[in-house]
Amino acid sequence: MDRQKELYREEAYELLDGLEESLMELEKNPKDLDVVGRVFRAMHTIKGSGAMFGFNDIASFTHTIEAVYDLVRDGKITVDQHLISLTPASCDVIREMLDASRDGTTPSVEKATLLTSAFMGYLPDSSEADTDRQAGSQPGIERQQVGDLVERTWRIRFKPHRNIFSNGTNPALLLRELGSLGTCSIVSHLEDLPDLSLMDPESCYVWWDVVLTTTADYNAIRDVFIFVEDLCELTIEVIDAPGETDDENPLYKRIGEILLERGDITTEAVMEALRSQKRLGEILVETKAIHPSAVQAALVEQEQVRAARRKRMAGDDTTSVRVPSAKLDALVNLVGELVTVQARLSQISSRRNEAELIGVAEEVERLSSELRDITMGIRMLPIGTSFAKFRRLVRDLSTELGKETRFVMEGEETELDKTIIDKLSEPLVHLIRNSMDHGIEPPGTREQNEKARAGTIKLSAIHSGAYVFISVSDDGRGLDAEAIRAKALAKGIIAPDQALSEKELYSLIFEPGFSTVTEVSSVSGRGVGMDVVRSTVDSLGGTVEVESMPGRGTTVTLKLPLTLAIIDGLLVRIDEESYILPLSVVVECVEITRHDQESIPGRHLVKVRNEIIPYIPLRKTFRLDSTPPDIEQVVITEIAGKRVGFVVDKVIGQHQTVIKSMGSMLKRIEGISGATILGDGTVALIIDVNKIVHHDEHVANALGTHEAMTTVTRPVHGPVSSRI
Repeated sequence: MDRQKELYREEAYELLDGLEESLMELEKNPKDLDVVGRVFRAMHTIKGSGAMFGFNDIASFTHTIEAVYDLVRDGKITVDQHLISLTPASCDVIREMLDASRDGTTPSVEKATLLTSAFMGYLPDSSEADTDRQAGSQPGIERQQVGDLVERTWRIRFKPHRNIFSNGTNPALLLRELGSLGTCSIVSHLEDLPDLSLMDPESCYVWWDVVLTTTADYNAIRDVFIFVEDLCELTIEVIDAPGETDDENPLYKRIGEILLERGDITTEAVMEALRSQKRLGEILVETKAIHPSAVQAALVEQEQVRAARRKRMAGDDTTSVRVPSAKLDALVNLVGELVTVQARLSQISSRRNEAELIGVAEEVERLSSELRDITMGIRMLPIGTSFAKFRRLVRDLSTELGKETRFVMEGEETELDKTIIDKLSEPLVHLIRNSMDHGIEPPGTREQNEKARAGTIKLSAIHSGAYVFISVSDDGRGLDAEAIRAKALAKGIIAPDQALSEKELYSLIFEPGFSTVTEVSSVSGRGVGMDVVRSTVDSLGGTVEVESMPGRGTTVTLKLPLTLAIIDGLLVRIDEESYILPLSVVVECVEITRHDQESIPGRHLVKVRNEIIPYIPLRKTFRLDSTPPDIEQVVITEIAGKRVGFVVDKVIGQHQTVIKSMGSMLKRIEGISGATILGDGTVALIIDVNKIVHHDEHVANALGTHEAMTTVTRPVHGPVSSRI
């Protein structure tokens, strides 16, 4: 039962996420009945499954909300702003109850009571709602009985799967709820019952036919079974309605017709009885009512459509499986180990130069590459799964700050590694809160500046190569470069005579504790959030850029790698040690001689096709004391739009890199982001190019950045080698 409860929690959390997105859509179009139906069905599922698995507090709390949206669905009441505000708050209460059931804490009863009272105000008669709740019936049905809805008779076949009891479902309760909708006749089918000695007490062998006369519509009937639809065979069809009765033939149908419609007799039995009769086409041709070619054309059309539908149905037969993320991470780790073994096999086959072994190695390489791509594809999720919740954040902040804001999302289908998506939530919250508080102006101020009253915040994502670019932009007041400079001078971040470009000034907002706001609000102003943004993005191997125009708005762009598990790297060697540079930042490789390095004393610069590029000698950075060769290699990389070189002894080539963490004692080494195992079993360290560039004095001076002034320039704790 604990396993079933955990499955319910997971499903409820997913439903709540979808609910909030539906509510944002409903706020834009309160008359959209499709969205209302989604909200109702989500609440109905949460309530019904909650009662089934012992979450009585959730079922009781959700009942009134479900009743209100049932009235909305029936057109009895309309959606207003107050109802829209109440429903997200109720989602928070349900989440709190779910968390409490897992943590053993006690949820807030007071908040749930206040919300329930507020929802009760939408019901036409609270005492009637209480009667509904005590009876356990579907809300709103009694009110429908006296309305002007049409009464119809429905045929319902409910055939549960054998394992329906395993998730706690009691079919008798579903039939009882169905009976509360109107006049109901139920017939049990017992022909599948085995002998007592063969009977499994945990299996369901009974199924039911139900004839229901009610004013409830198809959706109301189907909602009774909404949380067991995957655990049964269910058919619902109308068999009688006003206007469909022929007065000249008051009888309903022959018994044979009913049995055939129900599927209680086989098509073969019907065909056996009809074989003595001629086919319709033959009769029409014999009576010369139609030409044989017309019958042939009809037969061809029939077969063609039947084949197309059969193919379409086969193509739609897909299923999904819910897998814990821990198992998925374990699979990725195993694939990483397989990639390492495959690299070793390729190296051995190349060294032995045996045709048969080389063929096997190439086949293993192909298979491991496909397995890697499939496995990494499983980890990739549309970033829209994270974007959707920010709609409510913007809405709540708009209400709190008294501003009118329009939230726009683009590129929700862009895929990103699940691990990165999980870590993006907090940085994006900080960026949106800052845009709302500091960027978007109050409606009156915007009108004075000849802007629309409602500001716009746009959250977008786009895929480019091995990276995803995520932008948060607004059309607000923009950044004040002079205010930023003054604050940086006051805090001692920059020197009075230091010349910085506008983009470099804007990047100062990511310094710890930096804020130009004089008053701290409940939303922002403490200078903490933007520091979190940069530190999180740096930990993910990405970069942050800021663009702003005074009076026009600000755009913050996060550049993030697609995945953190397996990357393509460039394997290089310094002395006897191996290192990996992320291939996604590598532009080209050029040679540099000792004479070239000594020609500009004290300056680490190299000229590549008339472009002066600063470089970092990694041998000195890592404090390796050996003598460098006369001719070295410069790996040119592009970081934040600027080119920087890394000097190494030798470039080995491309390497499929499985990233391994360094462990608690080594993970704080500056300039090293991880390690990987090479085909020969040795370890290669993965270079963190961003941090090395930030901490290198010569490169900082060459690029004109402020890191040289603000950061204590220090080499990486070392010497750093793969032998650590």
